[in-house]
Amino acid sequence: MECGRDFHRRGWSLGTSSNYSVVVNREPLTLLMTGSGFDKGRLQPDQFVLVDEQAQSLDPEFPKPSAEALLHTALAKHAGAGAVLHTHSVYGTVLSEGFLKEGHLRLASYEMLKGLAGIHTHESEALIEIFPNTQDIAALAEVIEKRLQGTDPLKHGFLMAGHGLYTWGKDIAEARRQVEVLEFLFEVVTQKRLIFGGF
Repeated sequence: MECGRDFHRRGWSLGTSSNYSVVVNREPLTLLMTGSGFDKGRLQPDQFVLVDEQAQSLDPEFPKPSAEALLHTALAKHAGAGAVLHTHSVYGTVLSEGFLKEGHLRLASYEMLKGLAGIHTHESEALIEIFPNTQDIAALAEVIEKRLQGTDPLKHGFLMAGHGLYTWGKDIAEARRQVEVLEFLFEVVTQKRLIFGGF
């Protein structure tokens, strides 16, 4: 609930956009996630749902899971995520469309990169892949699973074009930190292009 209020205040999770989850059990895989259609700035305890590894609700009395729940379970299973956070910021949305043809957004040589898991120097880069937006979440989840199991797996997060950011971490604190770092860098890249030209 705290993340929802904070992200709403920052303009990253307005209205009923966004969804968040945490892993509460590995065997069997069980996630606690935000239910579908709730204002993230005013989340209440009864607006969360427990889902299994197929992203199905574990109790008919729970709220309906987000339509994107399969992306959360894919990240929990194949990225080892303990928490997954999905935001809909203005900057993430704009960049996801502006760099869709390239297939990724390159973030390089910024001090803030050191806030991402596994990065220890500003002399680094993070490639944030961009996937076309789709209503076929099951198909996208399969693509994400393959990318997570490849020789160069997805790291830190990915964007859905015209939609927003997915990021994750070993726990809610790490996932939240990575949202803050990436959203900061998205704003920096957008502002630089507005001032110096781009897209």
